[in-house]
Amino acid sequence: MLANAQFLLALGGILFLGLITDMIGKKTFLPRITLLLIFGVIIGEEGFNLIPTIFSDRFEIIAEMTLLVVGFMLGGTLTSETIIKSGRTILSISISAAIFTTVIVALALSTTELPLEIAILLGCIASATAPAATVDTVIESNNKSSFSRSLLAIVALDDVWGLILFSLGIALVSALNGAANESHFILSAGIEIGGSVLLGLGIGLPAAFLTGRIKPGQPMLTEALAAVFICGGLALWLNVSFLIAAMVLGATIANLAKHHEYPFNAIEGIEWPLMIIFFILAGASLNIASLNQIGLFIIVFIIFRSIGKIVGANIGARISNADNITCRWMGAALLPQAGAAMGMALVAANQFPEYRQTLLSVVISSTIFFEIIGPIFTRMALRKSEQNN
Repeated sequence: MLANAQFLLALGGILFLGLITDMIGKKTFLPRITLLLIFGVIIGEEGFNLIPTIFSDRFEIIAEMTLLVVGFMLGGTLTSETIIKSGRTILSISISAAIFTTVIVALALSTTELPLEIAILLGCIASATAPAATVDTVIESNNKSSFSRSLLAIVALDDVWGLILFSLGIALVSALNGAANESHFILSAGIEIGGSVLLGLGIGLPAAFLTGRIKPGQPMLTEALAAVFICGGLALWLNVSFLIAAMVLGATIANLAKHHEYPFNAIEGIEWPLMIIFFILAGASLNIASLNQIGLFIIVFIIFRSIGKIVGANIGARISNADNITCRWMGAALLPQAGAAMGMALVAANQFPEYRQTLLSVVISSTIFFEIIGPIFTRMALRKSEQNN
């Protein structure tokens, strides 16, 4: 009974903090995601240690549920209309930002005392962008510009390129370590990405047909969540990317469903409560003691990931002849980093246990930094785009 009471009190308290965060965010320059992470640090183990273990132990499943919902929403932005209108810009920026960031971070870290293998893995992980923080910042700003639509589409593709680069990085590090079966990892990467796409399509096609027909003409939260969580559960069971599968699911429904806006409007109702829990628990997971040992590596990672995203996006925008606001501000809007990066770090840590501590410490610490600072720059970019509309 006591454990149940602690769980419910923690849940209610965290959701109440979300209300306070929303109020403060409207009166200050700080996005509510940034405030949630700060609150998480304060009430976590490094602060007042107010979150019971029975609640914090469920962080992984909460993170997966949150990212599934966010992935579904992002997939909904990849409509044929958006792709026809801005497809060249979206592809050019997303690919350029991912590749440039990977290369520059890996090169910078290789000049430090870090082993080359860790530098390569961290370079690949640096390519990922945080979909949850970016989506929430766009929703909070109520920005309806073409810039915000392109931003969401770029973020949706960003983690796809990140996963491909990460898979190639795993294969390269395996080769450097003398593994004879490095081709196995490239094949596994292809199976994972292809399997994710097929799974998203396999669930998305019937879901697109059923949407709005189970109860005609009305938004149905139940059917939307059923499709998203079945997709996520099967992805985890089949060991493919649940984030890519959820995005493909969302894109399929957005492009084929008769009432495609209904499931997306319906699912927005639970997106914010999940984000509140996710980001507060993410902030609470920071281990300050580990920062002293690897501080230099974290600083180099943060500086060169920022340069990589800003310069890489700028190059991609200029190649595609994008407008000046997109050239100047899209990179800054891509700075948030969260769940996808931590997921990659966990995979790399399991594959190469000798690098586990360094990989996880750098990624978790930099993720907290980018999730606090990144949404501020995303909001600035969105405001600049509004001023020039």
